[in-house]
Amino acid sequence: MSAFIQQLPALIGVIVGALGSYVATTRGDQARFRREQAARWDERRLTAYTDFARALKKTVTLTYRLASHLGNDPHPHPLSPEEAAPHLAEATDARDPAGEALLMLGTPDVVATAREWVVTVLTMEQFLRDQIQNPETWSSMLEKQRAARERYYAAVRRDLALPPGHSGNWQLPPAQTP
Repeated sequence: MSAFIQQLPALIGVIVGALGSYVATTRGDQARFRREQAARWDERRLTAYTDFARALKKTVTLTYRLASHLGNDPHPHPLSPEEAAPHLAEATDARDPAGEALLMLGTPDVVATAREWVVTVLTMEQFLRDQIQNPETWSSMLEKQRAARERYYAAVRRDLALPPGHSGNWQLPPAQTP
């Protein structure tokens, strides 16, 4: 019995060491799992955010071209309403699944700014479907669309903890006439 009592502190030390090692390993594994899980969701959210922006931007580009046909925009490649219709339908079809992924994975702030951007683009589309010829109103709509897009990208950057980015408002040199 006395030999057992003499070895008891060493045995307790081994048990405490084993438990400490188990707890440290378990906590480390849990922390690593949470980091990896967060990184996977960040990647998926970035993909959803990017797909949505790409799909909506396709619609925006088509509206520029259609507005050019109506005399509202200086886009160099105008599209008539007849030519634009199937492209706009295709862009809308691509936007719907991207919007669903955004709803599923996006934060409330990002989804709210995405909705604001979409509503602005839908207003632009309606303006063009009505075949209104008013370059000043169109220019105002473009500014609203650019501001909504900028707010969307800012919300995405905040959600993904990215640094601030460029507004995307490019200042192009005036077109030169020959």
